[in-house]
Amino acid sequence: MNVDPKSFRAALGSFATGVTIVTSIKADGSLLGITASSFNSVSLDPPLVLFSLARGAFSLKDFQEAGCFAINVLSEHQRDLSNLFAKARADKWSGVAYETWETGAPILPGSLANLDCRTRSTHDGGDHVIFVGEVVRMEAEAHGRPLLFFRGAYTQIGDIL
Repeated sequence: MNVDPKSFRAALGSFATGVTIVTSIKADGSLLGITASSFNSVSLDPPLVLFSLARGAFSLKDFQEAGCFAINVLSEHQRDLSNLFAKARADKWSGVAYETWETGAPILPGSLANLDCRTRSTHDGGDHVIFVGEVVRMEAEAHGRPLLFFRGAYTQIGDIL
C-alpha cells in the first residue's frame, strides 16, 4: 500500500504537539534558531532528548557541527517568537533576549522549560536528521500554559481533565 504524502501529513497533524525553539551557536559565534515541534524525551537516565531537522534546512550543517543545542519549550505567550524563528534566513535574533548556560546555546527567558544539551548522536531519519542530546542543565516553570500546534494551526489547552 502506498502512503499519500499529503494524507500522511494530515494524519500526523492530528497529533497535537508543543512548540519549541531549538537554538545553538556556530563556531564563529553567530546564533542559530529554528521553530520545531519534532521534540521528544528519550531517556531519564541519562537525561536524553531529541529533535529532528529537515535535510533541506539551511541551518542543518551548522547544527551538525555545533556539538550542542538548547530546547526552549514555548509558552502560549511566545507565539510571535515561534513565527519569527519559523522563517528561513530571517534576522531572527534582533531584539530577542537570551542568556547562555554551559554549552553556549541561547536560552530564551519566559519559556516553560529550557534544556541545555550536548549533542550525543545524530541519526538518519529519512528526509530529516535526528539529533539526540544529553541534558546538562535545565529549568522549568511550575505554572503557565504551552503553545500548541494542531492540524496546521496554533491552539490552546482547554480545562484540564
